[in-house]
Amino acid sequence: QVQVVESGGGLAQPGGSLRLSCAASGSIVSINAMGWYRQAPGKQRELVATITSGGTTKYADTVKGRFTISRDNAKSTVYLQMNSLKPEDTAVYYCNAARGGMNYWGKGTLVTVSS
Repeated sequence: QVQVVESGGGLAQPGGSLRLSCAASGSIVSINAMGWYRQAPGKQRELVATITSGGTTKYADTVKGRFTISRDNAKSTVYLQMNSLKPEDTAVYYCNAARGGMNYWGKGTLVTVSS
């Protein structure tokens, strides 16, 4: 089993920044990839960014150039630096860890972008 816990959500103004963190614990050996997904009200959950154990990253087109995903393997933590935030980035952000064909999800952290 893998547990993931998100932190760092909150309220930001348009054009502002927030940094999300996701700490993994439990059977973290051989986690293939970790990532961030988000779900806005009335919409389906969508991929935001992922990073593999080797450091390969992938971003949704809507966040390219604004968001950066990174990981600290020593701390088993993944970060999402979000810059130039837009109101449409408002959503609950979920951390995901993929291991052995299984997906593990956190409970989510709310990001609200509003003036």
